[in-house]
Amino acid sequence: MNRPDWDIVTGWIREDARVLDLGCGDGALLRHLIAERSVRGVGMEVDDERVARGVAADLNVIQADLDDGIRDWFEARSFDYVVVSQTIQAIRHPERLLGEMLDIASEGIVTFPNMGYWRNRWQLGVQGMMPTTKALPNPWYNTPNIHLCTLRDFESLCEGLGIEILDRAVVDQNRRSSPLLRALPNWFGEHAIYRIRKRVV
Repeated sequence: MNRPDWDIVTGWIREDARVLDLGCGDGALLRHLIAERSVRGVGMEVDDERVARGVAADLNVIQADLDDGIRDWFEARSFDYVVVSQTIQAIRHPERLLGEMLDIASEGIVTFPNMGYWRNRWQLGVQGMMPTTKALPNPWYNTPNIHLCTLRDFESLCEGLGIEILDRAVVDQNRRSSPLLRALPNWFGEHAIYRIRKRVV
């Protein structure tokens, strides 16, 4: 089943592009991009079962741990886009991954849960507990998310790394936008979607 935020990602990717999907899971997003944009796609995933499902669906999936880096797998500009969807917050060194993404592709697309979302602020600030929401369903002791951030955190990191933000979309728990989200994205956006590239000097 397609997620509404995939429409945003798809809209940012041109026809027949070369796409690398990092943390691709069973390849659902790749299949969507192949169907909608005729992309030439490659996925990377560490989980055995998900890799097997992707391969069974006739996808080109490499089994690898993103924490080990991706630069050794590909030459510079091997891809037009690298997508990392709902995965960057689970990486030990997200700043390194962002740099490597933009070494091997012209543009990157990054999506992540926004820690600045008002429900997260309420649970942490008022209830005094680590947030559990639809976007962050795991309890603190059993979560893959080790580097949660807000929109401002991510944008500050991009600035420090010399990364230009080309587009940003912020959506709610149903992966939809609204005037309130556009007015106060860091408060009411549960998921962030960014299109980035290396800053041109």
